[in-house]
Parts: sequence; structure tokens; C-alpha cells
Amino acid sequence: MKNLLLILINVLLNSAAQILMRQGMLQIGKIEFNRNFISEIPKMLSSLWVWSSLVCYGISAIVWMVVLSRVEVSFSYPFVALGFVIVALAGYFLFQEQITLPRMIGIALICIGILFVARS
Repeated sequence: MKNLLLILINVLLNSAAQILMRQGMLQIGKIEFNRNFISEIPKMLSSLWVWSSLVCYGISAIVWMVVLSRVEVSFSYPFVALGFVIVALAGYFLFQEQITLPRMIGIALICIGILFVARS
């Protein structure tokens, strides 16, 4: 049970990192990956939202190392997919992003898959 809690903490931290990064990039605006990209880096690194996301990623990496020291990766890694569900729902509620029928079906399949892994 303790290991499952650590896995879920990791998933929540990764999901939070994605949400924080999205918020930061929405404020910065669209960035093109071309020769001017380098000049955009200071703008990205000046965002508190982006830095907050990087902190979440760092903490989640440490938690993940603890998880992998205790649990088989074939059991723990499928739970990472739960992040897709969390981030899709957060995108819908926080950023008014659309969840289309194919996405809903995909989310349902992910949830079913995670249930199978959790019961194994």
C-alpha cells in the first residue's frame, strides 16, 4: 500500500508539472522551433510557472527512484499512464481544452488497463 501511494504521488507530481508548464507557456505564447529558438530560452526560464514545473519534475524523479528501488518496473510504470487521465481532465477544467469522444474512449481504456495492472 505504501508503494502504491508513492507511485500515485509520483504521478500527481508529474501531472502537476505538465499543468504548470502549460500555464507558463500559455503566458509566454507560441514558440517556434527554428533558428530564433535560442532567443526564446530566457523568456521561458524567466517564468515562475515553468520553474515550478521543473521543481515538480525534480521531486517526482526522486520519488520515482524510491519507487523503483522497491517495486518492479513492470508493475509501477503502467501507473504513469494515469497522468494522461489527470492532465486531460485538468486541461478540460483549467484551460477549457476539448475532450473529444476518441479521447474519452482512450482515457477509459487507460483506466481499465491500470485496474488490470493494480490487481496483478
